[in-house]
Amino acid sequence: MLSVEFLDAAEKELDDIFAYYEFQQKDLGYRFVEEVKNSIELIVSYPDAWTKSSASTRRCLVKTFPYGVIYQKRDHVILIVAIASLYKEPEYWVSRL
Repeated sequence: MLSVEFLDAAEKELDDIFAYYEFQQKDLGYRFVEEVKNSIELIVSYPDAWTKSSASTRRCLVKTFPYGVIYQKRDHVILIVAIASLYKEPEYWVSRL
């Protein structure tokens, strides 16, 4: 089974987005995190099924929210590179690799 690890920058993004949504509406941040978890479960189950973002990464969209989980499959690890807004400059996260 594949394990999941986050880059520090991706974990900070998740925390920041959670705080933003929670500030907008009570429990919205928790709903966002739940949808990210659902996306990660799909990634673990089907790591090669999602759209390529670069030569070494893929992106799984987060249901209901304008974000994608950017990840790499490395041996037995799924490395979460970014929780990327679909409205940000594409591939802003490339320097993290």
